[in-house]
Amino acid sequence: MLKRLLIMLSALFVWMFTLNAYHKENKPIDHHATSETVCLYKSLFTLKERGIMFGHQDDLAYGVNWKYEPGRSDTREVCGDYPAVYGWELGHLELGDNTNLDSVPFAKMRDLILSGYERGGVITISWHLNNPLTGKSAWDPAPGTVTSILPGGEKNILYNSWLDKVARFLSELKGPNEEPIPVIFRPFHEGNGDWFWWGKSHCTPAAFNALWRYTVQYLRDKKNLHQLLYAFNTDRFFSREEYLERYPGDEWVDIIGFDIYQREMPKDTYMKALDSMLNMLESLARQKKKIPALTEFGGNCQSDSGWWTGTFLPVLKKHSIAYVLGWRNAGLKLNNEFEYYVPYQGEHSANDFISFYKDKQTIFQSDLHAIYCDE
Repeated sequence: MLKRLLIMLSALFVWMFTLNAYHKENKPIDHHATSETVCLYKSLFTLKERGIMFGHQDDLAYGVNWKYEPGRSDTREVCGDYPAVYGWELGHLELGDNTNLDSVPFAKMRDLILSGYERGGVITISWHLNNPLTGKSAWDPAPGTVTSILPGGEKNILYNSWLDKVARFLSELKGPNEEPIPVIFRPFHEGNGDWFWWGKSHCTPAAFNALWRYTVQYLRDKKNLHQLLYAFNTDRFFSREEYLERYPGDEWVDIIGFDIYQREMPKDTYMKALDSMLNMLESLARQKKKIPALTEFGGNCQSDSGWWTGTFLPVLKKHSIAYVLGWRNAGLKLNNEFEYYVPYQGEHSANDFISFYKDKQTIFQSDLHAIYCDE
């Protein structure tokens, strides 16, 4: 009995030593990252050993049948707690608009980002930027767009001006002590798809990588933004080779992830696909010493009232990733389509979501403590 106990204690010591060394040797790709950003980075590594943070896009801005009501959150109204991760979107900031492509005022967004940060939450921001070559939306896949905005391209100066606008907005995100708010910045997502102008059918892997590196260098080195963690993510993928085809390199990425929506997939197919991709993602994260995350997920107007604990959670519990981000609860849109990805009060899967919330492996706002090293 004593021998077995000593073996177990020795194994535990080795595991803790290895884990501690693993965390210590990993730092953000920005060697001048702010202290809060470094703390967030380390916290993401630590938290994924404890559970998985739940996130929601635009959670504080609006929900089903409401908009811009202080303190409101569909997530909170269902389970009594806020998400741990708050997702936001910068599309149309580059145009000088006052609202983003989902009609959220940037001034309001700035205030809500501060609100989430002051609660101790994590902020992640995506950017569906317009096509700089054609002037149309991010979904306009005109060939040659990526090369046109790289140095020497006809739209390089325009793209630089767009990056200046993004840098200005990010630099204005300040905490209560005027510290820059750390942000997980997630540009050019789903690049292995072909629906965006930076997608696989519209630029080579080399051009995509050049764009990613140029963007990081511009924001980090030219604009001196040192509060960003850079997240690279694909859409669904089927092999390590496919995932890495457009991967910019270890020195250019802090977080790796992927997006997966259930859409018309049967339950078993979705669960197998999610499990397979998480297995590959975790393996890559260990190999490359990166933080793994499920950067977008969900099923619009999910019909399965037991989806959260019957489909999603069983797969998550098999894996160790930092966070998941459910997409937005737009409610009834101008085109008369109804959209939501997280339950709202009275919705048919709300009770199941409460069970999801209560599971020891899910992490919400009240479970977070000092992730920015303020204690």
